[in-house]
Amino acid sequence: MSKLAVAVKRIVVGRPQRSDRLSHNLLPKRIALPVFASDAMSSVAYAPEEIFLTLSVAGVSSYALSPWIGLAVVVVLLTVVTSYRQNVHAYPSGGGDYEVATVNLGRKAGLTVASALLVDYTLTVAVSISAAAANIGALVPFVAQHKVWFAVSAIVVLTAVNLRGIRESGAAFAIPVYAFMFGIGTMIIWGLTRILVFGDPVRAASADLHLLAEGDTFTGLALVLLVLRSFTQGAAALTGVEAISNGVPAFRKPKSKNAATTLLMLGVLSVSMFMGLIALAQLTGVKIAEDPARQFPDAPPGYVQQTMVAQLADAVFATFRPGFFFVVVMTALILALAANTAFNGFPVLGSILSQDRFLPRQLHTRGDRLAFSNGILFLAAFAIVLVIGFQAEVTRLIPLYTVGVFVSFTLSQTGMVRHWNRKLATETDPATRRTMRRSQTINGFGAVMTGLVLLTVLITKFTLGAWIAIAAMAGFFVLMVAIQKHYDRVTAELVAGDSDGVLPSRNHAIVLVSTLHKPTLRAVAYARATRPDVLEAVTVNVDEADTKRLVADWGERKLPVPLKVVESPYREITKPVLDYVKRIRSDNPRDVVTVFIPEYVVGHWWEQILHNQSALRLKGRLLFQPGVMVTSVPWQLESSERAAQRRPAAAPGASRRGYPALSQLTGEPPAGPAADGDLATARGDDHA
Repeated sequence: MSKLAVAVKRIVVGRPQRSDRLSHNLLPKRIALPVFASDAMSSVAYAPEEIFLTLSVAGVSSYALSPWIGLAVVVVLLTVVTSYRQNVHAYPSGGGDYEVATVNLGRKAGLTVASALLVDYTLTVAVSISAAAANIGALVPFVAQHKVWFAVSAIVVLTAVNLRGIRESGAAFAIPVYAFMFGIGTMIIWGLTRILVFGDPVRAASADLHLLAEGDTFTGLALVLLVLRSFTQGAAALTGVEAISNGVPAFRKPKSKNAATTLLMLGVLSVSMFMGLIALAQLTGVKIAEDPARQFPDAPPGYVQQTMVAQLADAVFATFRPGFFFVVVMTALILALAANTAFNGFPVLGSILSQDRFLPRQLHTRGDRLAFSNGILFLAAFAIVLVIGFQAEVTRLIPLYTVGVFVSFTLSQTGMVRHWNRKLATETDPATRRTMRRSQTINGFGAVMTGLVLLTVLITKFTLGAWIAIAAMAGFFVLMVAIQKHYDRVTAELVAGDSDGVLPSRNHAIVLVSTLHKPTLRAVAYARATRPDVLEAVTVNVDEADTKRLVADWGERKLPVPLKVVESPYREITKPVLDYVKRIRSDNPRDVVTVFIPEYVVGHWWEQILHNQSALRLKGRLLFQPGVMVTSVPWQLESSERAAQRRPAAAPGASRRGYPALSQLTGEPPAGPAADGDLATARGDDHA
């Protein structure tokens, strides 16, 4: 079973890499762009659609507002990109928003940002994969009917790819991301050229449908709220920008410069595609409804509403179907791969939080392929729960989405303003001060803009699901505070004092015995070799005949260790042993008690089931007794020896570090595994 598990792991993850190979996994800009910016670029595939979808409730006349809403989103996007270029230069360690907020605004602000980012990264995976399922569903009806299972399967595949390492996953994702940019860019340029230059009648399939408004005419405050809600839906295009500031350590040197350049490329590409799609949608008459069945009364029977990108590709490439399929497939693929941004950001942030003792320490270590494997697995599990809970519906997930990212945006930019204030207080060079003032102005404007968007998001989306994201953020915050308190408490408890090095008065050793056989004799010999002050063998009387036989055999062997029989009227083993050990400790509190437990080492998992679990129960209870040491004395059965011969032995951690097996270094035959078994009983019953 273990060999099968290792084989499967190697197929999925690949061969382990040495720690000194980490520098070879750093990314050039051409790979870093698809790795860290795929989420932000791919969001243009659904962010414009969300603007039209939200405005549709007011009827087709409201679509005239879409370019202005798009421009507002672009202003915020460019502001955030410009602001984060300051961040990556000031804080290149990879802490990103969390580090900026913690250093400049305090621990609570830092944990708030961390909570928001953890929620946002999880939603990035859920939203991107759900949007991919919607786009593929436009081509494959089976996927549209089974979106949830498709999304879960896609997350599993992405998890496996990311477990193979950041550089390998980046190379795998680079081609689809660049193909998406090429496809969307070609569609926009060719579509606008046909309409504006050649005057071709390019019309979307939904252009001639009559769109009914929901409810009465939207005017006054209702219209303002609708526009604000549409803006916040479109603001999903900003998600993913912060991932680059968290991933600066993954860039090649000069890290900050390369990260800032990648941010600039991201901003230019995202703005071009975002506004291009909105303009093309306006010119082709695309209509997207929240409830197509009710809002499209003249739709043909069986009408299925396609995504905006699919409708645009169908109209622009009406006479060139390969172009339509290419755009739709690449859009679906990049939406699936956009989750890769989160798979790179979440584990790195988790590692930093773990190092600061806000998350379990297991998240800090790298796996076989030098990726933060535990963080990747945690992210996949959380995202699968969201996909199943919201049935892979993008419109239901989007209201949860932008809350976390704008919380982190706002606190990060506010922190950067404080950062420049602190720098200006000590800087005297006029040229440097002017540069700092310019950076502070950029970050201040970014803080104001993102703060206003955050306020708008909370007003317009709170009852639509934003409260769930806020509750999740609060849950992460409380959890991280509790974890740090636990680690602090344990650290304080383990501080060595002056009296901790004092030797115990005596060592009272006990060998647990059930039958006089080879494992027992080995345990007795090992216990004698430790030279304890007191050494005795103890057996529990659960069967009178067996106990008398053991006492007789013990006397015949004339072992130089006294055998003591502990009575057990209720045929228990664990409690009598515990009571006996407690009596020794109470009689001599300054003594240490060492309990030697003979155990079988077996070669097959099913043999563990066949042998009793007395040793595990005893060890589990004895470990909670103060002043008691538990020592396992293994006895390798033939099955364990055969298992050892089938696989080379390795030094602890050698496989993870990429080193050869221990037997290859020493030339010695491999040794059997040291596994927890049971109390070594010849009968295999429940006696100690």
